[in-house]
Amino acid sequence: MTSEDKAIKTTYFSIAGNTALALLKWLAGFFGNSYALIADAIESTVDILSSFLVLLGLKYAKRPADENHPYGHGRVEPLITFIVVGFLIVSATIIAYESIQNIGTPHELPKPWTLAVLAGIIIWKEISFRIVIKKSKETGSSSLKADAWHHRSDAITSVAAFIGISIALTMGKGYESADDFAALFAAGFILYNCYHIFRPALGEIMDENVYEDIIEQVKENAILVEGVLGTEKCFVRKSGTTFHVDLHAIVEADIPVREGHRIAHKLKDFLRAKMPQLGHVLIHIEPNSY
Repeated sequence: MTSEDKAIKTTYFSIAGNTALALLKWLAGFFGNSYALIADAIESTVDILSSFLVLLGLKYAKRPADENHPYGHGRVEPLITFIVVGFLIVSATIIAYESIQNIGTPHELPKPWTLAVLAGIIIWKEISFRIVIKKSKETGSSSLKADAWHHRSDAITSVAAFIGISIALTMGKGYESADDFAALFAAGFILYNCYHIFRPALGEIMDENVYEDIIEQVKENAILVEGVLGTEKCFVRKSGTTFHVDLHAIVEADIPVREGHRIAHKLKDFLRAKMPQLGHVLIHIEPNSY
């Protein structure tokens, strides 16, 4: 199974989980008099939409290279991540606005059984985060990483709701707004996470040099090829789940051009065989200096 297929399969898991939890939160929030749970449900509903976007992006990124896109379609991934962040910002704004409105409005205490619902949600969301973040690392997918952090932010907003409802139930009348303050905190945390999701995707679009581990691995493998004396410059850029490499390889200065060309092709094939995550590998031959 390719990295793209693994990422797509993981996204289906996210969609199914978010759909079930969103429905549970809406029902529990409405019948349990908890705006913190309703705020949580709003985020989960947005997560369903964003997971669908991630799925569409991953499927589009899987398309092979063509005449107009010689490096493939992987750059759609960070673009999808930007849209997902936009959805999160909108949901956080709605939650914050409604929370502030509710703080000044008298309402009933949340039902005690909502705590049991939240406890189950927190456990499931943390498990979901660990599953999806593991797959994002395996595949190198930035949009899947954003999806994973949706699960983590959802878990933490549920923790905030749990604390808010606990305070409201423990302290009793006069502390009903603790539930709303919890929702307001959740909105702030969602906005905080937006930056941490947005920043790596921006770096990917801008070809930021943040792949030192890949560069080191390329250089270590390159010198194993017969005829390669060493390496000079090495640039890596990411497109979807694939890494494209520009490498300057050092060879003997007095070998024929044909031999240098043969070494370059041998090096390219060797690197792609040893590192399946590599896409285009451009080798520039440099003569060794005396």
